[in-house]
Amino acid sequence: MHASEWVRSWRFLLSRRWVLFALAVLVLAYGTWWLGEWQFGRLDDRKDRNAVIRANEDRPPAPVDEVLSPGGDVAERDEWRVVSATGTYDASDTVVVRYRTRDGIPGVNAVVPLVTPGGTALLVDRGWMQTDNRGTTAADLPAPPEGEVTVTAWVRADGTGDSTRVADQSTRAISSSEIGPALDREVYGGFVELRSETPEPAESLARVELPELDNGPHFFYGLQWWFFGILAVGGFTYLARDEWKHGPRSARRRPRPSGRTPVTAGPSQRPQQPAVDREHRPGDERRGG
Repeated sequence: MHASEWVRSWRFLLSRRWVLFALAVLVLAYGTWWLGEWQFGRLDDRKDRNAVIRANEDRPPAPVDEVLSPGGDVAERDEWRVVSATGTYDASDTVVVRYRTRDGIPGVNAVVPLVTPGGTALLVDRGWMQTDNRGTTAADLPAPPEGEVTVTAWVRADGTGDSTRVADQSTRAISSSEIGPALDREVYGGFVELRSETPEPAESLARVELPELDNGPHFFYGLQWWFFGILAVGGFTYLARDEWKHGPRSARRRPRPSGRTPVTAGPSQRPQQPAVDREHRPGDERRGG
């Protein structure tokens, strides 16, 4: 086949049907590539987070003033850093964090301001309690220790979005920039999740669950998205080659079924009606003939 003939044989790809098909495959392939890149980006972020957590696990607790500041942001390197602070809990300003489930069980977290000697409050997430998310109030939660308390806790960055709004001393996500004004208090930026407190309370809450330090499913999810993109391009290539080789599917002749084709009887082949004996017709007996 000459080059010009070969080019003409592929001209069907310029038809409206094939152009739209190609555009759809390109959009799908780009989307799967982008989603794969997004998953691998999340994998890199998780590896970085795990490295920070592992590094901070081996560091001794630091005074809270060395890590956090009033109204400041939590540095990425300080996420999950252990800090210590001494102060007095103000249970009247407890904030209920709703819709916190563990193993499918509904519950709430209790955030209580720990007022330090300088007057700045540290927002302490004291833990989780199984309960109804809607009707629970601060009065239903176990009370924190009274008097001077020393805590060690993991540093966490503020939540973001509409879920951090505070109404009636309850919220769905913890953010010092929202809780501080709602309580009319000066607070440290970020918050902490309780590891220990001295003295111990009469009734404790379930402590925070530390994050898993594995890489998660992001690597395999990324490969899956890329595989779907390759599958789409491969399917387009197969269908295009099939039409180039055999022509459009709608124009292909269907094979006849095996066996003889039934022949329709013509006028000359119609079966003859049986002759009636004119000498003795039916009904002659009734006529008495």
